Amino acid sequence: MATILVVDDELGIRALLSEILSDEGHTIELAQNAQQARASRERSRPDLVLLDIWMPDVDGITLLKEWGSTGQLTMPVIMMSGHGTIDTAVEATKFGAMAFLEKPITLQKLLRAVEQALVKTTPRPAPPAAPVIGAVIGNSYPRPEAMQPIATGTLPVQTAGLAPVTPLPHQGLASEQVFELDRPLREARDAFEKSYFEFHLAKENGSMTRVAEKTGLERTHLYRKLKQLGVDLSRNKRGSGI
Repeated sequence: MATILVVDDELGIRALLSEILSDEGHTIELAQNAQQARASRERSRPDLVLLDIWMPDVDGITLLKEWGSTGQLTMPVIMMSGHGTIDTAVEATKFGAMAFLEKPITLQKLLRAVEQALVKTTPRPAPPAAPVIGAVIGNSYPRPEAMQPIATGTLPVQTAGLAPVTPLPHQGLASEQVFELDRPLREARDAFEKSYFEFHLAKENGSMTRVAEKTGLERTHLYRKLKQLGVDLSRNKRGSGI
């Protein structure tokens, strides 16, 4: 994951971008003006900078020019503005900005711009060799002979007394699991929902943002739901301080 410096004089914007990008596994540095941005750039050497154009002391374009003229523009910069024009975007690009995001910034545009900026500047390592036994999330693991699905699109039924299928810790969660149906409805439903959310958390590497999108729940509601079900969020979190 990357170290990202967010420079914006609005506290709400800094907090929102920090939450979203931290949830994606990145380490976030925050600055509310050009002076703090200079210091943070020297201290943390970020992999990417999200830079607001309109700031009270030194505007973002001026800071971008400064970094470029002094040889400090060694990282990609994405400019942000709520009052930007095409001319502003062109000017920012001319002085070294990689992209321009207009406020209010949608989640999809933010994540796409960040991903593209990091991909263009950071060579990706070769993917590891595929494991012999299916460890990719979405592939089910072999089940005992007695645990066959009762019909297409239905969950395998576990008879009373049989333990649920538990995949190996390093293999994530299987997309097909066995549930005991001889129990009260609420307990059965909670067991299913817990496994459902644990599966999607593992699949999305602990990203609450992506799980919220995938499951169609608002993030606050999702947090409450996971807490209610007793889902352990710590084992799916990535990176530092997430």
